[in-house]
Amino acid sequence: MNSIAPHRPLARALLGAALFVGALPAAALAAGDADAGGVKAYTCLGCHGVKHYVNSYPTYHVPRIAGQNAEYIVLALQAYRAGTRKHQTMQSNAGLLTDQDIEDIAAWFAAQGQPSP
Repeated sequence: MNSIAPHRPLARALLGAALFVGALPAAALAAGDADAGGVKAYTCLGCHGVKHYVNSYPTYHVPRIAGQNAEYIVLALQAYRAGTRKHQTMQSNAGLLTDQDIEDIAAWFAAQGQPSP
């Protein structure tokens, strides 16, 4: 028999919430260290730190990401690393990063002010 009686909907809801939170990836719960991220983000600045930078091939505008939402940066880097977001250079760079590296880099960029248009 189920240890949670069917007449206890609150207990079921709390158990469900606990199971959901427990199933989240550890990276989603980790906090980034902006100071460490500043060191790790150094190579990112070659493209993402140049105002109005346009990549030569393939040709596209490279966004400055200072001030971007940390969660967005985390998700983007994880997607590049997993290969679900396509860009060869970004996939190569993100493939070298640990979950903590991604969290740190995201924290540092988020702390840098407003993103440029």
